Amino acid sequence: MIAEIGLAALWLAAALAVLQLVGGVLALRGGTESELAGLTRPAAILQGGLVAVSFAMLLWVFAITDLSVKLVAMNSHTMKPLIFKLSGAWGNHEGSMLLWVTVMALAGALIAGVERRLPERTMQATLAAQGFVALGFYAFLLLSSNPFERLPQPAVEGLGLNPLLQDIGLALHPPTLYFGYVGLSVAFSFAVGALMTRQVTPDFARAMRPWILGAWVFLTLGITAGSYWAYYELGWGGYWFWDPVENASLMPWLAATALLHSASVLASRDALRVWTIMLGVVAFSMSMLGTFLVRSGILTSVHAFAVDPERGSFILFLLALYIGGALLLFALRAGSINEGERFSVASREGALVVNNVMLSAILAVVLLGTLYPLLTEAFDVRVSVGPPYFNPVGAVFAFPMLAVMAVGPLLRWRKDSWARISKEIALVAALLLAALILCTVLFGAALLPLLGLSFAVALGVASFLPLKGRNLLRVPIATWGMVIAHFGIAVALFGMASEGAFSQEKLAALEEGGTTAVGPWAIRLESVDPIAGPNWTAMAGQLDVSYKGGEPTRIAPESRNFWAPAQQTTESVLVTRWNGQLYAVMGGENNDGRWQLRLWWKPFVTFIWYGGLLVALGGALALIGRVRVDLRRRSVRRRLAVRRKDEEALA
Repeated sequence: MIAEIGLAALWLAAALAVLQLVGGVLALRGGTESELAGLTRPAAILQGGLVAVSFAMLLWVFAITDLSVKLVAMNSHTMKPLIFKLSGAWGNHEGSMLLWVTVMALAGALIAGVERRLPERTMQATLAAQGFVALGFYAFLLLSSNPFERLPQPAVEGLGLNPLLQDIGLALHPPTLYFGYVGLSVAFSFAVGALMTRQVTPDFARAMRPWILGAWVFLTLGITAGSYWAYYELGWGGYWFWDPVENASLMPWLAATALLHSASVLASRDALRVWTIMLGVVAFSMSMLGTFLVRSGILTSVHAFAVDPERGSFILFLLALYIGGALLLFALRAGSINEGERFSVASREGALVVNNVMLSAILAVVLLGTLYPLLTEAFDVRVSVGPPYFNPVGAVFAFPMLAVMAVGPLLRWRKDSWARISKEIALVAALLLAALILCTVLFGAALLPLLGLSFAVALGVASFLPLKGRNLLRVPIATWGMVIAHFGIAVALFGMASEGAFSQEKLAALEEGGTTAVGPWAIRLESVDPIAGPNWTAMAGQLDVSYKGGEPTRIAPESRNFWAPAQQTTESVLVTRWNGQLYAVMGGENNDGRWQLRLWWKPFVTFIWYGGLLVALGGALALIGRVRVDLRRRSVRRRLAVRRKDEEALA
């Protein structure tokens, strides 16, 4: 009965999505007073509750390993630990799509329940757009990807989950990414609603901004967690592989970053109206494109879900419907959107426009590099696009963007002059040049890592210049968020550049008792021992590692063999010091009895993820600050309204 309850709740939620869409459309055509229009908000709220019940039922059947449910039998096993049983609920195509719909429905319920800043007509249009987007995903789940499908006969045992996914990273990475993706769907719905009613105003931007900020924070956390998960799990020794599926999460983040800055300008200064609407459409387009790439079956990747082309065609149809329709609406209505307030090139708005252009260019670079191999493969030409393309071509736009990011927050709104901040510009330029010369003399690394280190130093210092001369206790929380987020970019850039400039790799074949070294680390293979886990066996290399002649530390990288399903994996071990990580991977046994080891010394590589966490923290602080300001404004408006009513009553 559990699966049937989940499926019934999903069908009812889909029916409510239809009601939400119809009510919103009638509100647009006949006014907000019609009976069906009045049901739009309740339908969205009830829909969120029903989808939450449906997803809870999916978690339940995975928790009890109900092998009569096809999805459980295909992706779980009775011997799996409970955490992997639960996370396995979204470690597959159908479950991940239900998670997507659940988060979307809960977001729609929250909008319907608490959002009161927009005119009711625009709010109804937004909820109609949200219902329209959700309806496509309901149709996809119910018609072609039913997560509650029963088997004719219960399976004797489950096939298990991909061993690469049997990691705590599966519990953190997909949900955070989906919260980000769905936040962008909300921003998309706001943009469509504003276009339909031609009310692209600062109030619209203030209503949309918290959702963009929340989506951006979750995307940042998801990308950071996924990067670290791939780094230690896959055993390749890298943090980013320019895999098409990795790019599928990076592209929405780039668009969301540009959208966030545009919406802030619109909310604060009533400018960049067209930019904000366009980026709202583009950001969601990138998340939809990522969904298509991951689930269409056209990619061969450890990250991709193996899905048949028919379901991929369904997603492609949804992508064309949503994005094509939104772009058509944008083309028809963009001319009617007022330009907004003008500003000088030498202003904070001007700096943000430059950075938006650079972010859009980087997005185009990543999009081209991701899709080009797929296009050539259609003509039986196999092309591999990797770091030799992405790194230098992306850097052409990234470094100018970082330079503007360093000085842009120092400019005033509307109109300013470069001469006013000439001292700060000179300081940043001097730091950049000094760091470049020093790194060249001391390290002599390749050009891109040298530039990365130099810009990291300059941006790290420049991030705190907006606090110069201010009472730190009175600085708004949102400003602190900006400072910390920009500093986080500098920290992450320092880690990336250091990994590229200073990493050392050592391949060794050791017998028991043999020694080797990599960087400042001495490594001794004491023994290789067989061990057993709940659904795997392994050979674990007992390594004594010592840093610069210090006391040895025992680590045990493993070469594992899973039997449900049958697959061999490596379990790397990381030894972290303040200035980097030792990365150890255990290989197989040679014919001569020696064991293969792969070792890296990666100075300051951890700064990549420290930086990502700082960026997310900055975004969270900015979100808290903006919400507090908005609540304060609402309180003031309510008091003024009450006072006005009292005065009218007295008159």
